[in-house]
Amino acid sequence: MAEEPTRSRLGRGLAALIGDVGEAAIPAERSRGQRRVPTEFLRPNPRNPRRTFIEADLDDLVNSVREKGIIQPILVRNIPGMEDVFEIIAGERRWRAAQRASLHEVPIIIVEAGDKEALEIAIIENVQRSDLNALEEALGYEQLIAEYGYSQNDLSKIIGKSRSHIANTIRLARLPDSVKALLASGELTAGHGRALLSVKDPEALARRIIERGMTVRDVERIANEDDKAEKAPQVAKRREKDPDTRALEKAIEDVLGLSVSITHGSRGGELKIKYRTLEQLDAVCRRLRD
Repeated sequence: MAEEPTRSRLGRGLAALIGDVGEAAIPAERSRGQRRVPTEFLRPNPRNPRRTFIEADLDDLVNSVREKGIIQPILVRNIPGMEDVFEIIAGERRWRAAQRASLHEVPIIIVEAGDKEALEIAIIENVQRSDLNALEEALGYEQLIAEYGYSQNDLSKIIGKSRSHIANTIRLARLPDSVKALLASGELTAGHGRALLSVKDPEALARRIIERGMTVRDVERIANEDDKAEKAPQVAKRREKDPDTRALEKAIEDVLGLSVSITHGSRGGELKIKYRTLEQLDAVCRRLRD
C-alpha cells in the first residue's frame, strides 16, 4: 500500500517532464535547470527502449536542426564518478541529429532520476511521440514488469494506454525471432503481429504477408480458418448433443459472438466460452456485470 502514493506522484512528475519541457514545468527538487553543454558531453542510455533509428527520419531531423537548432532540451542525468558527463534519458534522436549537423552544443535539462524512473520517462516519451516500433514498446513494458514488479494495470495508468493495449503489445514478444525482426524493421505492423499470434505457423505466414502485401484482415481470415479447423472435432462431437443443448449454445453464441460449449450431466455441468483476444474477454466481463 505504501507504494501507491509514490507511483501517483511519479505519474504527475513524469507528465511535467515529458510535456512542455520548459524549466518551470519540472519540479524544482528534481531539476537543476536548463543549460547548454558540448555535444560530446552526452552519452546514450544503454537501457533506451528505442533501438531502431530510421535513417530517412533522422536525415529529416538533421536538416531541421541545421536550420533551427534543437528547440526542446534533452533530458539527462549525471553519471556517477564522471564529472560533466551526462546520460541521456529522453532525446537520443535529437542528440544524434545534432552530431550529424555538427552542432557544438545542445540544450539539456539535468534531472535526478534512478534507473527505474529513467526507464519510465524514456518509454513514455517515445510512446507519446510514436517513436517506438511495436516490438520496442513490448520489450520496454516487459522490462518494467520484470525488473520493477509493475502490473499491467500500473503500466496502464503511468503510460496512459488501456490495459488491453498493454497486454496485447506485450504478447508480441512471444512471436518467433524472425517475425519479431520484421516487426522491428517496420515490414510488419503491430496489427499483423497480433493476428499472427493466432495462427499455426506465424513464420511461414509472415513471409507470405511480405511477398503478397497481405492486409491485417487477410491474416485474421486465415487465423479464423485455423480456428475452424481446430474446432472441427469439437463441432462433430457437438452434433451428438441433444437439440435443446445445441439450441442453447447457439443462442448464447449469437449474443456473445463467441464459440460456446455446454456439457451437463446428473451432477451439474460446464459452460465454456472461447475467446481469442483480451478485448473479447473484456466484452464478456462487461456483459456479466450489466
